[in-house]
Amino acid sequence: MSDIERKIYRIIYNMSRFRKNPTIDDLKRKTGKNEAAIRKAVENLVSRKELTWDKVKREWRFK
Repeated sequence: MSDIERKIYRIIYNMSRFRKNPTIDDLKRKTGKNEAAIRKAVENLVSRKELTWDKVKREWRFK
């Protein structure tokens, strides 16, 4: 897992503990990266099944 992926994973994990899904703007502000880099990192996490999106409950699931 790269540094940006690890950072995004931790941000999503910590924010979801309080039932808040981070927006792209939240992730841009907290990581200092652009939207394309954030989307690529999230896609990588999902493709490796580190993160999954539960469509019914509208929340992230973690490995």
